[in-house]
Amino acid sequence: MNAVESFDEWGDAQLERLRGHPIADQVFKAASALGDFSGIWQLVSVGRLITGRTSTRQSLAFSALIGAESLVVNQGVKRLFGRIRPTESGDPRFPVRRPSTSSFPSGHASAAFFAAAIITTATSRRLAPVWYSTAAVVAVSRAYVRIHHPSDVVAGAAVGVVLGSIGSKVFKAVT
Repeated sequence: MNAVESFDEWGDAQLERLRGHPIADQVFKAASALGDFSGIWQLVSVGRLITGRTSTRQSLAFSALIGAESLVVNQGVKRLFGRIRPTESGDPRFPVRRPSTSSFPSGHASAAFFAAAIITTATSRRLAPVWYSTAAVVAVSRAYVRIHHPSDVVAGAAVGVVLGSIGSKVFKAVT
């Protein structure tokens, strides 16, 4: 067993200790579902627009950037790796949408950390803990429901941070 497999086995064992806890199950099931198609991040953007905390231009720029991130990760990076998911459709205890892309890296994790970077750029660094904590919950949810290996999640978060750094510069330039 290599180091990545050992990490994945250890990470899954840690999450298994939480699985079955009613609050953890609900939080991670909901976070996984809300992360589908970056829904949670689009809701944040629309919510900020409706409440007057952002401009239409910023909201549209955010949507375009999150779409570009998804394209790069799901149609680019994931195609470089053909990693098989830990389960075909997730843990039977946690029904989730069956992804059509490979397991590595986690697109939910990448999108979450990418979105956290852009939203932090659009708002205030004081709110960064809120956005990055939400991103972490969405990211971990994917290993929790067993649709990703823990290492997929870590790699996805790293990709999201890198792309988020680039995306934040683009966001500033266009808004």
